[in-house]
Amino acid sequence: MLAQTGSGPFIRWDWIWSHLDDVWERTVEHVTLTALAVGIGLLISVALSLLALRFRPALGPITWVTGVLYTIPSLALFAFLVPITGLSTLTAEIGLVSYTLLILIRNIVAGLDGVPAEIKEAARGMGYTRARMLVEIELPIALPVIVAGVRIASVTTIGLVTVTALIGQGGYGFFILQGLRRFFNTEIFLGVALSVMLAVLVDLSLIGLERALTPWARRRAAA
Repeated sequence: MLAQTGSGPFIRWDWIWSHLDDVWERTVEHVTLTALAVGIGLLISVALSLLALRFRPALGPITWVTGVLYTIPSLALFAFLVPITGLSTLTAEIGLVSYTLLILIRNIVAGLDGVPAEIKEAARGMGYTRARMLVEIELPIALPVIVAGVRIASVTTIGLVTVTALIGQGGYGFFILQGLRRFFNTEIFLGVALSVMLAVLVDLSLIGLERALTPWARRRAAA
């Protein structure tokens, strides 16, 4: 538990330096919650997207349900879940995962739909099975659009994780909540600044990953 600090200068750098252990603990918590939410959301979204692409009538209901989940205010969703799953990581993850689905499904479907028909026809002519064509041709071509969705979902989730401090799972949101309770600007600033820096770092990392996985896209852009 962090010590009571009271009022003082707007930013107390000495307080931040003396609480680096707490910063590291909350960083691990924030990154873990985010990674789990985006990872689980991506697995669910890939499965639902493939189902929707295989059976087109399913696309409407899938996007409708995930759209409804996306529009539910986070506080209301957590308040609904707490009596069922308690003040737990499970409660946080159910809410966080639900907010990734619409973004990821839309981008996965758009990316796979954007693969030129002539490329798929050529692959079929070469004897590619449906699964092999998906893994070796469609997914690599769709990767930039899919990664764009992962970037949006990741940055959004990093922001939403701070809200889960209200159920004891908030990562950097812990500092924001504590700062608001004690009118201590340093903690509020620290929580906000760390959340923004993490979002920027994750976004830049995903851009780098996309470029590493799609070298042909760079060559095409240069040409």
